[in-house]
Amino acid sequence: MSKAASDAPARRAAAGEVDPFLRDFFDNPVRWPSLFRGGDPERSLARWAPAMDLSETKDGYAITVELAGTKPEDIQIECHEHQLTIKGEKRSEREEKDEHRHYTERTFGSFSRSIRLPPDASDDVKAKFNEGVLTVDVPKVEEKKPRSVAIES
Repeated sequence: MSKAASDAPARRAAAGEVDPFLRDFFDNPVRWPSLFRGGDPERSLARWAPAMDLSETKDGYAITVELAGTKPEDIQIECHEHQLTIKGEKRSEREEKDEHRHYTERTFGSFSRSIRLPPDASDDVKAKFNEGVLTVDVPKVEEKKPRSVAIES
């Protein structure tokens, strides 16, 4: 923003007049996603990251990812060098005939989430998908205990 623009007093709507911001909002429905999410509406709708919960038990770690509307075959899980990556795609399956959509908060497109696993996490990862929720179970490896080494003569 230029210095002149930031020094200018904010214009307020007179009584009975629609605020300029709201008028612009309602006059340009294609811009609604960018007003809420920031940035270009087309690009804002294409990027998203599903919500993720992490928890630890005495036996391992559980990662729960909210993926409603995603099919299990569209999800890939990789575990390499203590890095767990969950990626995939949520596809839009709607057909628009004579429908005028002004704003949608449901997000579609590719996603990728990566987390660094603790040193005691195993690579023996198991996953299940139930009612739009992906649960990834990562067991802990047994702690290596010191052992005595006999000296051969």
